[in-house]
Amino acid sequence: MNPYASAVELAAAIRSKEVSSVELTEMYIDRVERYDDKINSVVVKDFDRGLEAAKAADDALANGGDVGPLHGVPMTIKEAYDIEGLPTTWGIPEMIGNIATSDADSVRRLKSAGAVFFGKTNVPLNLGDFQSFNEIYGTTGNPWDLGRTPGGSSGGSSAALAAGLTGLEAGSDIGGSIRNPAHFCGIYGHKPTWGVVSDEGHALPGQLMPADIAVVGPMARSAQDLAVSMDVVAGAGRTDQAGWQLNLPRPSKTKLSDFKVAILPTHEFAPVATEVADRVQSVGDRLASLGATVSDTARPEVDFEDAFETYSSLLWGVMAAGMPEEEKAAMRAVRGDRPGEGIAGDVPYFAVQEHGEWLGYSNKRFFLRKAWEEFYKDWDILICPQTATDAFPHDHGEYLERTLTVDNEEQDYFQQVFWAGIITVAHLPSTVFPTGLSRGGLPIGLQAVGGEYQDYITIDFARLMADELGGFVPPPDYP
Repeated sequence: MNPYASAVELAAAIRSKEVSSVELTEMYIDRVERYDDKINSVVVKDFDRGLEAAKAADDALANGGDVGPLHGVPMTIKEAYDIEGLPTTWGIPEMIGNIATSDADSVRRLKSAGAVFFGKTNVPLNLGDFQSFNEIYGTTGNPWDLGRTPGGSSGGSSAALAAGLTGLEAGSDIGGSIRNPAHFCGIYGHKPTWGVVSDEGHALPGQLMPADIAVVGPMARSAQDLAVSMDVVAGAGRTDQAGWQLNLPRPSKTKLSDFKVAILPTHEFAPVATEVADRVQSVGDRLASLGATVSDTARPEVDFEDAFETYSSLLWGVMAAGMPEEEKAAMRAVRGDRPGEGIAGDVPYFAVQEHGEWLGYSNKRFFLRKAWEEFYKDWDILICPQTATDAFPHDHGEYLERTLTVDNEEQDYFQQVFWAGIITVAHLPSTVFPTGLSRGGLPIGLQAVGGEYQDYITIDFARLMADELGGFVPPPDYP
């Protein structure tokens, strides 16, 4: 069986008994053992239990049992999700002894749909980086170039998918942590509308409430897999399921020419590499040639710099929420409105917001959501970059001192989160889809952003784009 087959294809092969779940699980375990010593993506190995679950899936199929949409499909998942009996550390050395006593909501639902888990994938320290390295598990490389980052914080997830080490994955995203790795590794990733996928069980001890602006969601080698995964994991979590249900709109357009698409190739506040901006423009031109309505001037009534300031404040509020008081005090002493940089406007770079200040920024978030709602009355999709460049070389230097070189100009390392943040703060769904390789031979993915709750529309748009541009392409060194 092709290790790069989609999860949908793998499930169909199992149902038709072309291949067994045990055979597929053994194939992926063999590939992990053969290739992952250099990539270092699957860092928590649960091979024995994975094979037991695969055998149970095969037995159930043989005995005429109920078959879910992912029945027998082997998969891994980001280390930050709880799987009973396995560590959940978020890359924090002090959390090595944190062994989950139950499954996260997404894990439970994926298992109910038939998925077979055989491991967990690497993350950065506290999920807080565009790279994936930590003292517990080490550094994950990008299968396209091991000297470069696969992204973060779901970097292990994207690397494992890209190298054909797993059938399906799931990540999480507050600053592009699904979208950034998908772009860097040439796979598909979907950041859902905030709140439509339960994040229960994607937390460290002591954290029970849903994380503000953060989401969990699927990662895969095809847009169809994203849609199937959303069918499985979307809906109320255990805390809310007694009171509400979810009914996301389904796609109604059948061809790209039906879409009204706005393109945003770059922005002066966070300029992207010319090659990335040109890719946005070329995709827009291709859509126009197919008959789609395309505009490079249509914009929501949003000041993007103000939106990024609002996002930054809410983000650092989330980051500070679980910190000890001594760390908060240290953060208060670090000023981010450093002369000449202006990354977060007048907001301290690591501002710890008091509750009243937080409420003010949260109120601004609702104005942003309203402006985007008006925009999506006239437009279906916004296409924009995810990050300023393709995958960059590993850089484990001091976080606040790192920079990113964009067309021979240095940017602040954190500046690249602009493209994720202006979407995140408005709760919008975004599907990153591959568009081919850069001149340097690395993947370039773009965001297809939709209106709130239009998750299936952005995913289906990405599916149609694959028919036009080609979809996932395996890296050359992992046959």
